[in-house]
Amino acid sequence: MTIKSIELQNFRNYETLHIALNQGTNIFFGDNAQGKTNILESAYVSGTTRSHKGSKDKDMIRFGEQEAHIRTMVNKNEQEFQIDIHLKKNRAKGIAVNRVPIKKAGELFGILNIVFFSPEDLNLIKNGPSERRRFLDMELCQLDKIYLSDLANYNKLLMRRNKLLKDTIFRPELRDTLPVWDMQLTEYGVRIIRRRKEFIRELNEIVHGIHKHISGNREELLLTYDPDVEADMFAEELKKAKEKDEKYCQTSVGPHRDDMSFTIQGVDIRKYGSQGQQRTSALSLKLSEIELVKKSIHDTPVLLLDDVLSELDSGRQNYLLSNIHDIQTMITCTGLDEFVKNRFQIDRVFEVTNGQAEQKTEI
Repeated sequence: MTIKSIELQNFRNYETLHIALNQGTNIFFGDNAQGKTNILESAYVSGTTRSHKGSKDKDMIRFGEQEAHIRTMVNKNEQEFQIDIHLKKNRAKGIAVNRVPIKKAGELFGILNIVFFSPEDLNLIKNGPSERRRFLDMELCQLDKIYLSDLANYNKLLMRRNKLLKDTIFRPELRDTLPVWDMQLTEYGVRIIRRRKEFIRELNEIVHGIHKHISGNREELLLTYDPDVEADMFAEELKKAKEKDEKYCQTSVGPHRDDMSFTIQGVDIRKYGSQGQQRTSALSLKLSEIELVKKSIHDTPVLLLDDVLSELDSGRQNYLLSNIHDIQTMITCTGLDEFVKNRFQIDRVFEVTNGQAEQKTEI
């Protein structure tokens, strides 16, 4: 799986842009705030319909404009796909695949599999649980359309249940309808919990060996899924929390409160690990994500590395770059010195300056 080209119009700081990518390593270098990350973001949107930063559609449109367009040409299993994303300031985005509009954003998932790695991901372990849930959801949604549908339905029901809880303050009779919402919420929640548990098990089978290798056989990393409630207890716990939920007008139990933990030799590194251990574990997790995608789709994802190499020491840099030689990679950085000095494979280089990306023929 590779991205052949990306074409932008009024996206972020780009008025227009058209770049052709190599199927190997593509490097985008330049000073900060020139638009390097925006190119990677456009690729991510093409695969997932959303920004890796969580930005709203209107925030990705160039200042002063009402619309933005992203056109990405993808080669997958010797087939070519044209993905068009039409961002609108005050309306829902439009999406088309091979010029045919699609009704649901979920229909896009799976055409272009993306693994995004940024400096923020190095803090995935020590940051709050919402970021770890987001990691679970974004990867599972790309790999499993049933999960994507279950998660979308669960989130809609959760919002409606929370609104109902607020409305009961003024209309107490609405409490009689709560069991209907609870039954539906439980149905989707149980499936989400079970799939997340399975996903963590699959990740563990891969991450153990990768982390052991990176740490020089000194450490064994174990991921643990920490559900807020077990699947077979969700309905019962939701009933028990009814009084509390009505008091605070929000749903207090369910997979929207899940977390995951990371232990090395039995020690919870989220609480007691060094920064080095946390960062190495995050790197192991991302490399495992790549391997799991390969195993799941029998193809390689596109890897986006956003200025992450500057945050890693030379040993971790070497390990990362030596393990991604067989997949298309887009890398942003401020300079090329490290690549040239260490003789890393470089297939295509773009210099990014003030919303322009110029391909360089000489390094």
